Amino acid sequence: MAVKGPKRHLKRLAAPANWQIPRKVRTFTVRPAPGSHAMDKSLPLLLIIRDVLKYADNSREAKKIIQTGKILIDGRKRKEYKLPVGLMDLISVPLMNENYVVLFDEAGRLTLNKVENADVKLCKIVNKTVIKGGHIQLNLHDGRNQIVTVADASKAEEDVYKTGDSILLSIPEQKIAGHVQFGENKLAYVTGGKHVGEFAKIVEIEERKLYADIITLETKDGEQFKTVKDYVFIVGDNEPVINL
Repeated sequence: MAVKGPKRHLKRLAAPANWQIPRKVRTFTVRPAPGSHAMDKSLPLLLIIRDVLKYADNSREAKKIIQTGKILIDGRKRKEYKLPVGLMDLISVPLMNENYVVLFDEAGRLTLNKVENADVKLCKIVNKTVIKGGHIQLNLHDGRNQIVTVADASKAEEDVYKTGDSILLSIPEQKIAGHVQFGENKLAYVTGGKHVGEFAKIVEIEERKLYADIITLETKDGEQFKTVKDYVFIVGDNEPVINL
């Protein structure tokens, strides 16, 4: 009996609910390649070019645009049409002089927000480890690992970056250009749950050992709500540190 490999196709009706694509015009759509973002938290680059930005009328035209290297993701030419593009990724189209950042709308759907500049990217630290040589490896929400060189491992520098903090990466160099700590009175972007897509200030942090920490946030209208720490993405103090 032959062993089945990973599925290569994806039916439109089975595509993640947060994909803003027509469901009944065709049977199949593009399945994103395994990569930096999970399928339900990203869009294949082809769908962004054809269905969201509408630079192409069909998949053949979209593939041609992508394969010529005219689309930049986080400042780098990407020619894979199945590339998963997800939260906080920067899409640049130099020929059109347009830049976009990937966000969620208030219905949890992936959307593109037009921005003026795409020279810095905001990333959330989801994990942190000490590697050989006493250096710090930061595991970021978009699948990349950022190495922080520490000359003396006994120094407190290794504690500067905490899980839940956010860092700014310069584009296209992708070097650390800034740091925003997780904590009370910080401005957060909610990435899941009932309040997905909203900006709110952290007013209280309830730490728990066996379960996820509970974060109480307050909107600019004074409404308070609670969510888990995993859904909290720190973006600044009073205002986002980048244009969102």
